Amino acid sequence: MTGQTRQPAPDYTKPALVFLFVNLLWIFGVVWATLGLAPVLLGAIALNHAITLLDRRLARKG
Repeated sequence: MTGQTRQPAPDYTKPALVFLFVNLLWIFGVVWATLGLAPVLLGAIALNHAITLLDRRLARKG
């Protein structure tokens, strides 16, 4: 295999984020249909807080 170059791995970041959004959408829809809007709002607030904490931690690391 000498003389052959490796192809770079494809960047699947955007498709992964879209898939995450679709999954969150249907999960929130099921929770809303079964438990009501309050648990969905609390889950969204908790998720937002977790993302903010992760962003701050990553910003500190550099």
